[in-house]
Amino acid sequence: MTADIDNLVLEQLRAIRADIAELKSHAASANPQLASMGQQIGALKTAVYGGHSELEELRRRLERVERRLELVDN
Repeated sequence: MTADIDNLVLEQLRAIRADIAELKSHAASANPQLASMGQQIGALKTAVYGGHSELEELRRRLERVERRLELVDN
């Protein structure tokens, strides 16, 4: 009876070990993907902030044109 229980425990421990090995493998493959996503997010932030700068410059130019054409109430 004790041998059966020991075998059952060993079987469960082996299954747990296999599950942990699979999780480690998934985690190892996820790390490069996360790093790549971080780089992509950084590039998107740069593009968005660059777009804000361009919009701000266009806004300033439009205001200047409106002032020169006297289209704005002061």
